[in-house]
This record gives sequence, structure tokens and C-alpha cells, in this order.
Amino acid sequence: MIRKHFCTIAAAIAGFACTFAVVAPSQGAPADDAFLGAQSAFRAGDPIRLSRYTAALGSHPLLPYAEFWQLRLRLEEMPSTEVRAYLAKYPGSYLADRLRAGWLKELGKRREWQTFDLELAPLVVDDADIRCYALASRIARQDLTAIDESSQYWLEAKDLPEGCALVTNEAIARSRLTLPQVWQRVRLLLETGQANAARRTMEYLPQAERPDEKLLNAAATAPAKLLAKPPESLGTQSTREMVLYAIVRLAQSDPRVAAEFINSGLGAKLPPADRSHLWGRVAFEGAKRLYPEAAEWYGRAAGAWLTDDQLAWKARAALRAGDWTMVASAIDSMSVGAHADTAWHYWYGRSLAAQGKADGARAYFLRLAGQPHFYGMLASEELAQAVTVPPVPPAIREDELAKARGNPGIARAMELFRLGLRTEGVREWNFAIRNMEDPELLAAAEVARRLELYDRTINTAERTTSVHDFRVRFLAPFRDTYRAQAQAFGVEEAWLYGVTRQESRFIATAKSSAGAQGLMQLMPATARWVAQKIGMQINPARVIDIDTNVTLGARYLRLVYDDLGHAVMASAGYNAGPGRARRWKSDLRPLEGAIYVESIPFEETRDYVKKVMANTVWYATLLDGKSATLKARLGVIPARSPADKPNSDLP
Repeated sequence: MIRKHFCTIAAAIAGFACTFAVVAPSQGAPADDAFLGAQSAFRAGDPIRLSRYTAALGSHPLLPYAEFWQLRLRLEEMPSTEVRAYLAKYPGSYLADRLRAGWLKELGKRREWQTFDLELAPLVVDDADIRCYALASRIARQDLTAIDESSQYWLEAKDLPEGCALVTNEAIARSRLTLPQVWQRVRLLLETGQANAARRTMEYLPQAERPDEKLLNAAATAPAKLLAKPPESLGTQSTREMVLYAIVRLAQSDPRVAAEFINSGLGAKLPPADRSHLWGRVAFEGAKRLYPEAAEWYGRAAGAWLTDDQLAWKARAALRAGDWTMVASAIDSMSVGAHADTAWHYWYGRSLAAQGKADGARAYFLRLAGQPHFYGMLASEELAQAVTVPPVPPAIREDELAKARGNPGIARAMELFRLGLRTEGVREWNFAIRNMEDPELLAAAEVARRLELYDRTINTAERTTSVHDFRVRFLAPFRDTYRAQAQAFGVEEAWLYGVTRQESRFIATAKSSAGAQGLMQLMPATARWVAQKIGMQINPARVIDIDTNVTLGARYLRLVYDDLGHAVMASAGYNAGPGRARRWKSDLRPLEGAIYVESIPFEETRDYVKKVMANTVWYATLLDGKSATLKARLGVIPARSPADKPNSDLP
């Protein structure tokens, strides 16, 4: 399980529930050793040693990596001819794109806009810094509309990349950035914990407008003390902003106490717009804690500018409160990109249906129906459409498999996997398949399946758009083990598979950054506890053994289910801990299972439970030929009750 550790950026790249450590050793061939030595030399910044190892690689399939590392070490002074030679030698490759991205940043720093513009078009990677350099290039050509387009980066809650800072300096120099806009960014950065970035943004303010450093530190470190004895005058914006910041900081630890300050005489001294802003922030913090009053607090934030994240939690608070009008209002206020999320498509349709607008609801459900994910399945069920497995496609021909194996990117990825370099292999593989058509994807997925690279099998099969093979998308390896343990502990086999697919993608040697191991990602302490519970003697080194891991995981899943009494809550508890899953119930009313899931405060766990429950429906259909609907499986989560008696022994 991935409780107690939330995944790193490598997880997002891999499409996994968690990040896996390197577990496969090198085979020890001289060329392999030379490659690993080259990698070590690059990481150490040692060009001489890197050159020696590169010369020893010969025609090794991973030679492009060593050549890439050589160029990266001297990219700042490298002539364009060498970069272009590498791009021409390995056209369209993952490494060529990485080199181009690094080179474009160097060109941006040097203000070599003509070369930058020429080399930008072929770039595949999406990089905010490079996008900003592209805007700076346009400004250099006197295209001042680029300044207006840069506003999308200005209100991102993170430090500005160098290219974006360059555009901002141009906007300041041309008087295109106003004081209210600077304060808006300062406020956003402070309230999202980006204090250093906020201080850098304050440098765009005139000296007389900047906050007092002592007041800023007091607001950040002792907000309650500052608010108990606030500044006598709130006449300047810098002082008011520090008071607002103090209230938000307090809300991040205790929204109810922060709400009391807004309702006090201090709140009355603030302009109405500032009070509305504070209610939006307090409501946001309260909603993430699932406070029932969060919906009411959002109501007091009328007129405030809310981020998409705040609006998402407004919608979730309204869902838990049963306020469908507020659900629709929150989604209506989201940006176009956020509104397009499948979750908000579904819930907007539900809000229309609840308001008696059946035709509008149907239109929203039709946009999602037929898609194999959580909300696509729920939308299909709203339309009374059966969730069915697509027809099995024609068998993959040997020439199609040979073509997939011969793809240079896939070939390099297979070499990287062979050497145990999983993160690099995943990146290379994903880049290689990004533009493949459905038959090519299914052939690549079959190549991965035959190599028992089950994570790449699933990831690749999931990308098809018209021709699908759900036998591959929802692999069921180690069937004898799963069937036996499901029967032994009274756990639905489909659910057991659904959990494992999300936990490890069936990589038996998977190990997370926090130490969770094996198919079912068991933490060592949990594995020991369960083993003791069932009288099993285990060697810690054998926890990744398939039979052992599934036995322990199935038993633990059953114990969590017995404790919580509901598969949805047990799935959440397996990921984030049984105590948390219980706390996410409502104090006031039973919750529709889908609402409980959508309002899980941890984004990782929320996504995890959606995928586990959808997986379970598909596995039940594929393994048994029939399944309860997703909505039936989600059921209803009862309200919290004094009668709830948790198993305090569960880890």
C-alpha cells in the first residue's frame, strides 16, 4: 500500500500509484558496465571519465545516452553545429527532444532569438520556461500581445522560470503590469506557502509599498498573536495584506478560529472585497477538512476571485451538503480547462438532473458515456447504458510485433529495463509510443507483456482510442495465486486485482521510495503485523515473493474491510489508513458513495479509489462474465456514529 508516502514526480511520469526503486541488476557485460560507468561519470560531472566510458561502448544500443550526456555537460558553450549534428543523428528521439529543450533554454538566456525561433517548432516537450522564452522572442520583435498572453503564468502559484521573469521585466519596463496585479500574485504566493517567491515578487513593488519585514514574519510564524493585537491602522495596502495573510495562515491550521476573526471587529475594518476573499480562503481550508460549515462560508465569499482549486472544493463541499445549485455555480466559475475535467462534467450533469433539467443533464452524460474510467462508467449508468467489454481485436501478427521491437525508442527502453533503469526506461518508452496508432499500441503492449513488463503493457494498451483489448488493459497475471487467496480470505478476486493494478501494475519486485514492497505494496511493518496475525513465518527479504505478498495483502485488505464495512472505505483505508477513511464520513448524513470518493481530501487517495473501484468492475466482468454496476458497488456510506468501533490494532 502507499499509505504514509505520497508519490514523487517519477510516479506521474510512469503513470503508477507509486515510484519504484531500481531492482534489476546489470548482467555485467563489458559494454553494459561501460554504460553504467558513463552514467555515473555524467552524474559526477566528470567529462574525462565520461569520454573514456563512451569510447568503450562500441555499438551498444544505449550509445545515444552517453553522447547526450557528453553534450549536456558543456551545453552552455557548445556550438550550434554539434547540437544539430546530434539532432540529425537521432531525429525524433526522446534524447534529441531533451537536448533541444536544454539548448532552447540556453538560446533564450543568450537572447539568440533567430536561432531560438528556428529550433522551437520541432520541440515535443511542453516546458513553461521555453514557452515564456518564446513570448520574449515575440516581444523582441515588437509583438506586444505576448505580454498579455504571459498573464497565465503570472497567476501560477510557483516561482517564475527564468524565461517568464524576462517577460515580466519587459511588462514592467513598458508599464504593462499594474500594482494590483503585483499584489494579486504576492497574495497568491503567500497563501500557497511560496514565501520566497512572494518576496521576489515584492521586488516589483515600489519601495514604499513593500510590507514591513517584521510584520510579514509575524503573520507567517505567529498569526494568532498578531491578530490578537493587530496594527492600529489598516490604511495602507501592505499592512492590510499582512493581516489578511495572518488570517489565512491561521485558517490553514484552524479554519473555525480564523472565521471568528473575520466575524470580529477586525474583520469589520476590512474592505468588503477583502472579507469576501478571506471567506473564500477559510471556506477552502474548511472544505478540505470536510467541515459542514464550509458550504456556508463559501456563500459568504460572493464576488471573490477563487482559484480552480478553491472552486473544486466549493463543489465538493456543496456535494456533501446536498446543495446542487452551489455545485453548478462552482463548476460554472471554473476555468475552461478545469471545467473540462471528467469529474466536473459528471457532477454538472447530476446538478442539472437534480434541478429538473433532464435534457441538459443527458447532454453532459452523453459526453462521458462509453469511456472506461470512473465517471465515464457512472455517466453510462445514468443513461441506463450497460458497461460492456469491447470486442476482442484481431490477433497481432508477427510482423507487427517485429516492427514494434524494431522501433528505436522501444529498443532503447527494453535495454534500460534490462539494466534495471526503470525510470529512464519508462520515459523512453512513453516517448516512443506517443504518436502510435491503435494497432501499433497493441503490438507494443504485447511486446511488453511477453517481457513481463506489465506496467508498460497496461500503460500502452490504455492509450488506444478506437480498437481496445481489455484482456491486455486489465491483465490478470498470477491467476492461481489470486484466486486461492481471494477464496482463503473471502475477498472478491476482482477487487484484489483492482487494488493490485493500481498499487504496482503487477511489477512483483516493485519497491516504493518509502519501502512499500511487492505486488500489493506492503509496508514492512504491515507485512510483519499481518504475518503474525495469520501465523506465517516470513523472511523480510521474501515479502516481494508473489505468493507471500498476495497472501499478506489479501488478508490485510479483508481486515480493513471488516473494520470499515464498505469496499469503498476499505479501498481508501488500504491507501491512506483506516482511521482517515473513517474520518471522511459525514457527521450529518449518509453520503452517496461517489460523493464520498469525490470529497476525499487527499488527491492521490481520491484518484486511487476511483481507479480501484472502476478496475474492480472491469475485472469482475472479464473474470466472471458479469458484475454489479459501479454505482451499486459504491453504494451509500453511512454517517459517522458513536457506535463506530475501529480496530485500534490495524496499522
